[in-house]
Parts: sequence; C-alpha cells; structure tokens
Amino acid sequence: MSAPEEHDLRERERIGVRDRQKRTAGAHRVEPALRAGMELEARWATVAHDFHALPEHILRVSRSERLHRGFLRRESSGKMNGGDTPTHAVGDLTLREDALDEPTAVPLDRCGNAWNVGCVDSEPDNGGHTFMILPRPDASFEWRETPFGPALVSTLLEPIAPHFFTTQQWTLGHLNGSAAEAWAEIPAAFGPALPLVRLRQVHGRTAVVAEQLDQDGIAAHAAADIIVSRSADRVIAVQAADCVPLLVADTRLGVVAAAHAGWRGLALGVPGATVRALMATYGSDPHDLVAAIGPSVGACCYEVGPDVREAFRAGGFPAASEDRWFRDAPVPSAGNPPMAGLPEKPRPGHAFFDGWTSAVDQLTDAGIPAGQIACARLCTASHPAVLCSYRRDGVRAGRMAGAIRASRRP
Repeated sequence: MSAPEEHDLRERERIGVRDRQKRTAGAHRVEPALRAGMELEARWATVAHDFHALPEHILRVSRSERLHRGFLRRESSGKMNGGDTPTHAVGDLTLREDALDEPTAVPLDRCGNAWNVGCVDSEPDNGGHTFMILPRPDASFEWRETPFGPALVSTLLEPIAPHFFTTQQWTLGHLNGSAAEAWAEIPAAFGPALPLVRLRQVHGRTAVVAEQLDQDGIAAHAAADIIVSRSADRVIAVQAADCVPLLVADTRLGVVAAAHAGWRGLALGVPGATVRALMATYGSDPHDLVAAIGPSVGACCYEVGPDVREAFRAGGFPAASEDRWFRDAPVPSAGNPPMAGLPEKPRPGHAFFDGWTSAVDQLTDAGIPAGQIACARLCTASHPAVLCSYRRDGVRAGRMAGAIRASRRP
C-alpha cells in the first residue's frame, strides 16, 4: 500500500470513529426524552380509557382492586395527574388506612378527579382544578366516591346492608327534591334497574312497608316518615336538609329501615317507632339492630324556640333528657364551625337543640346497644360547600338522601 493510500485509510477510520461518537452521544440525549414521551402517551391513554369507560360505582369495587388500580395508574387516591397534588387525608384509596398524622378533612378535586366521575361542580371551571374539602365525620364513617358525587357510608352498618348518605354534589343537592331525574341517581348508585321506594314526608311517625307499596315494581310515595323493607331488589330512601336521616339494619334477618326525623319527628319518638316497626313487621330483636345517623343540623348552629321544648315535654320525655338535648349556648364540636351570623347566646326563651344526642338516646332507650349506633356528627349548616341546609339557605336549599337496600340472604 502506497503512503497516500495508507494516509487516506487512516483518515477514513478517524472520521468513522468521530461519527460513531456523535451518534452515541445523540442517542444518550434522545433516549430519555423518547422514553419520557412514551410514558406520557401511556398515561394519556390510561386516563382517556378511564373516562371513556362507563362509570363504575365505587361501592361495588373490591378493596384489592381499588388498591391495584391506584398503583397501576400511578395515581394518588384523590388526585389524577395535573395541578398541585393535594395532601392525602382520610379516605385514601377509599379504605380505612388512615395515616397516623393526617389533616381533618379530605381534599377532593371536583373535576378531573377519579373520585368524582360525574364532574359535578357548582362553581365555574377556571381551567385548572377546583378542590372541595370534605369535612371529617365520626370515626365510624368514611367518605366514598361514586359516579354522582361523594357519599358518606357508615363502616358499622356497611357489612350488614348497602347504604349511603348523599351530599350537595349530587343532582338532588341542587334541587328541592322534586325532580325525578335527580332521584334516579339514588338507585343507580346501587346497581341497574332497581326501583326506588321513597316517602312523602309529613313530619310524623307513621311507618309503611315497602313491599306493600311496590307490589307492581313501581316506586310509591306514601305519606309517612318511616319505611321498612326486606327486599334486596328495591332501594328505600328518605330526604333531609337539616333533619336527621336514620338508616337501620338487622344483622340476623337482613331487613332494613329508613326514617326521617326533624325536631317534630324526634319529639314524636321516630327513632323508637322505627325500631318498633321492624319488630312488629319482621320480628326483629333490638339487640340485632345496627343504626346509622347521617349528617343533620347540630347544636353548634340549631337555635329553636320554646315551642320545640314544649313539644318534647308533651311527648313524655323525662326532664333529664330535656337537660341533655337543650343547651343555653351553642355547643361547638370538632370540624363543625358555627353558622355565619349565629349569636353566641340564644334569644330569650330559645335554646340550642342537640338532635344527635336525642336520636342516639331514643335508639338506646328502644333497646339498640350503644355500640351498635353510629352518628356522623356532621352539621349540615356548618359546611355550605358539601352539605344541604334549610336553616342556612332557606328555600334555595337542596336535599340529601339517606338510602339503604336489604342484603341478599340465602
């Protein structure tokens, strides 16, 4: 090989080495970006699939499946990819795995969040994410996501009968309870094609049997405030916007009841009448019953006149009960701030009424063990973004429902 040819060969080898080094360096720079792009496309595909799929009621998803969904989608339990990540709190992954040190409320992204599949949002969207803070209920309750908005479930009652208490984010929460389409969400949250039996509530203590009202599979509206049922093929429900919504189930027989009790109903003894209706209709034993009291107005906000106290005296309740249920000043409770504009002392002759304690006392007097009674202890007047309150909002107030279905038994 001549000297010029040898020189040309070395030059071509040097150029080839340089080109390979450039390509290698470029690949190191391009590969991370390409990999990140592929991961981003995968995440987008996952999110699109989730939102294009038919909504699945969260109460029908197993704990293990919810857990794996959260990890596989790389989502936090209450926030999908986008915006600032909220602090985790009660109800992460909708389970009872509460952190040891956690805030006292649940942040909920009302649009673009896996919790609220329906994106029910009463406020305008500013292009970002709007967070709703769910107040922390008693330890015997948990928040659950549904396709229609957040719902409250009693962990004490849940193993016995499917049930929930709705919130303002449901369609019913924006209405006064008269729209059929709003009520259609209630049975839909339990499953397809279930009829709903509800009441034309009259602030009394009359009890009716769902099976007698709905013989043809058509939802009936009876004039009553207590309804009992043994059928797993129908949903029973009551509505409230400050009054006590009460749900009861029998651990032995599987029968259930739903009741509505404002101060008039409590003065008439609706909790005890509910227990007696289950006993008379199905042969329930009070010791087998479990009861859940949903959100209602609390003694932190509920000022009543002398006619209320007189109604309880006329109902035959002892003086000791009157002292427990009527207070001379608002009774603050954790997580329930007083309603705006509420005076520190009641007007002359007025008092602050504790409907929660009244309902619990009446249930224990009827024979239900105290350990089998769960009270949410969430004041409807204290939480305008989450709960409906007639005392706070007047005729503009929406309605919330307490709904339950008997469990399927052999």
